[in-house]
Amino acid sequence: MTSTGFNHLQDELKRLKSTDRPAIIRAIAEAREQGDLAENAEYHAARERQGFIEGRVMELEDKIARAEVIDVSKLSGKAVKFGATVTLEDEETEEKTVYQIVGEDEADISKGRLSVTSPVARALIGKTIGDNVEVSTPRGARAYEIAKVQFK
Repeated sequence: MTSTGFNHLQDELKRLKSTDRPAIIRAIAEAREQGDLAENAEYHAARERQGFIEGRVMELEDKIARAEVIDVSKLSGKAVKFGATVTLEDEETEEKTVYQIVGEDEADISKGRLSVTSPVARALIGKTIGDNVEVSTPRGARAYEIAKVQFK
């Protein structure tokens, strides 16, 4: 993953441990004070939320421990690889689109961050400027030309 994605995971873990976990513990304590736990919807909702938070904390700790962080600014070359920011030109509409190829956990298509495991990214890996790529997408087959490859 990129260093930006790694930092986001660390920030989420810190928030869960320092803010969300203590808040849910207080909510459970308040719900217990209301009496009969069998019919206490607030208690059951708080316990369910606690289970989600604890599961997410364990998942994040595992991902952070196993993460291989790649500093994209130290990469270079003309071939598309992990971390590259690629400008594609649709051969049909001549519309240009820019994507950065990132890890699965940091992918966000609305921000132009494309998962390395996505069909488009897999088709781009190893290609260079000027290469044509055909990709099967949910909207049908699309043909692109690689206009630019950057590492920033």
